[in-house]
Amino acid sequence: MAKVITSKSQIDFSLSDLSEMEKPGKILMVRPTYFTVDYVINPHMEGNVGKVNRENAMKEWETLRDTFASTGMEVHEITGQEGLPDMVFCANQSLPYLSQDGDKEVIMSIMHSDHRKPEVAHIEEWYFNNGYAIHHLPYKSIDGFEGMGDALWHPGKKLMWGGYGFRTSKEAYEFISDQWDVPVIALKLTHPEYYHLDTCMCILDQESVLIYPEAFTKKGVELIKAVFPNVIEADTYEAEKLFACNATCPNGKDVIIQRGCTSVNKKLADAGFNVIEVDTEEFLKSGGSVFCMKMMAW
Repeated sequence: MAKVITSKSQIDFSLSDLSEMEKPGKILMVRPTYFTVDYVINPHMEGNVGKVNRENAMKEWETLRDTFASTGMEVHEITGQEGLPDMVFCANQSLPYLSQDGDKEVIMSIMHSDHRKPEVAHIEEWYFNNGYAIHHLPYKSIDGFEGMGDALWHPGKKLMWGGYGFRTSKEAYEFISDQWDVPVIALKLTHPEYYHLDTCMCILDQESVLIYPEAFTKKGVELIKAVFPNVIEADTYEAEKLFACNATCPNGKDVIIQRGCTSVNKKLADAGFNVIEVDTEEFLKSGGSVFCMKMMAW
């Protein structure tokens, strides 16, 4: 069912029509030994160059790692690389996939910033060592693709949500849709503060999603509401300053989120989710939080 969908009228299926995909049970994380803010490639980095407390960052990362493990996920760590401070945000360098036959595959990213391009090879090595078939996008026709920073699988289904406009080009989803024969619902991002889809959209389970609606076009919000019966909205402060929508729900019930998102947390609890607060203050200085700091894989 390969197609890229950009308007509500193009949705001619229900979730029950789509093939199932086993949910990932592993989490890949990159140890933040060399994490810092050395340059500015997003608005959140402005004014934060040289201001990361590395000791605090390591403690925050280790707490997050242990939190993932407590939800039943199998956590894999790889070593960060000197000179690649943003490699810790390992949602960005790849997009893994599990075929109907159980074969593991991955499409590697084309990073938007030259500062981050060398990260991809180090992440690719992990996939190679773990039995994945590795694919690369055609560089000549696609300007950028930043993995699961922009491309989110609908839980348990062969359906992708794809953000574009800042770090990822829409053409990338044509390739991905054809490669894996999956529909992609493409959402244009409109605000530079929300440069990745994972900064403004957190898929909680098959029926529930947390979004910051101002980050999308009107058509984009219509697309989201056409598929998800339960749409939780974050306010501007918690979305922008606390990265509320960069939360993650690895098992469909536990939502791991930056500490202090009181309004969103109440809405999540009212919807039946178990909220687990963590502190990612040092990583917020670089424009990332919970979701950015892991890759869910098989």
